[in-house]
Amino acid sequence: MPPRIPPQSAAESGSHRTELDARLSAELASVVSGARRRALRDGDRQIDTAHLLHSLLESDPQVRAVFDGGPRVARLLGYLVQRSIGYGLRWQGTVESSGALPVAAEADESPVAAEAGWSPVAAGAMEGACERAELRGDGQARCLDLLAAILDDPQSRAVEVLGRAGVDAPALLLRIETGAEFEEYVGGGRQGC
Repeated sequence: MPPRIPPQSAAESGSHRTELDARLSAELASVVSGARRRALRDGDRQIDTAHLLHSLLESDPQVRAVFDGGPRVARLLGYLVQRSIGYGLRWQGTVESSGALPVAAEADESPVAAEAGWSPVAAGAMEGACERAELRGDGQARCLDLLAAILDDPQSRAVEVLGRAGVDAPALLLRIETGAEFEEYVGGGRQGC
């Protein structure tokens, strides 16, 4: 049986991964590693935005704070855990592709798009996170950059999960971008994730 995630040569995988990792905070790189492990463990062909959301919720206290923590986060994690046994079964064997986020076609233009094992929407969200960081004057994308980029695509699997859990994704995105409690992050002075 062929591997579910397409193989890459070690040189190709290493160079693109190194380029991508340089654009991510240490915390966000850890989130990406967690999403990659989750995709492999679940037997999914690609890392998608639901894997990224799951890893963000598990790893970052500031991301959990955006959701007001507690019961809402627990409910979201419950939905995400069910993806391999419940509603997410229809996702198996399909590629997450909404067309709402532009994905660079050239591998040279996008280290994420060149990285095997990413859904087009997840690759677009990673690129969006890096662009948000650049606009903020930061050389590395952070966890809230990725969450905001994921929320920016209303057709992503992560936004579908959020909707099932009763979370208004556009309102959440607005809260990230304008929320006073995240002023330090929005202003570019945010340390850590």
